Amino acid sequence: MAGGLSHPVLLVPDALKAVGINVPVHVSLTWTVMLFLFVLAFLVSRNLKMVPGKLQNIFELIIDGLENFVVVNAGEEARKVFPVLCTLFLFILPLNWAGLVPGFDAPTANINTNASMALFLFVYYNWIGIKKWKFGYIKHFMGPMLPLAPLMFIIEVVSHISRPLSLTLRLFGNIKGEEIVLLLMFTLAPIVSTLPMFFLFALAKFIQAFIFFMLGMIYLKGSLEPAH
Repeated sequence: MAGGLSHPVLLVPDALKAVGINVPVHVSLTWTVMLFLFVLAFLVSRNLKMVPGKLQNIFELIIDGLENFVVVNAGEEARKVFPVLCTLFLFILPLNWAGLVPGFDAPTANINTNASMALFLFVYYNWIGIKKWKFGYIKHFMGPMLPLAPLMFIIEVVSHISRPLSLTLRLFGNIKGEEIVLLLMFTLAPIVSTLPMFFLFALAKFIQAFIFFMLGMIYLKGSLEPAH
């Protein structure tokens, strides 16, 4: 696997190679997570009820909680961008958790996976700002004082361009580091003594997905609000 230490056996990539399909490891694992999400979405949505079952109730709780969080912190207008934010969170979380499953690796431990999501978010929040404010969106880069506008424009452009890089490296560094530590612990220490760290890393991977979601919300809130 590109990018460093990998699991001894990766079920999906090895199976694809055995039948002559050669794709990057992180791509095949991302496809696997996507297939899992498609199946899960089908199971949840095929029989929606007014009185929800357990699976429907879990997803309603998650989605309602995330939506309320976005509305409270980014305003009522943020409802229109919530589906994208929610999709990112529900996609990144199982990508992170995949590394905890024997025979799998976290696709987010590969920098290319994270860069693609970060670039998508960068394009999306700027597109939302341009769509809402038209040419006036440039005021978001000009600062509060006209005399300082040329300097502030340069600073703001650099700041915005650095956001995808920051999102990419933050997620990659944390997930890759956890993957390496967990693999070494399972290799060098008995499984029983490693279990507490396993659950700690599961929580940490959830937090990383939520941070990506929260930063996306902040960027979108900035593009929806009027320039100051």
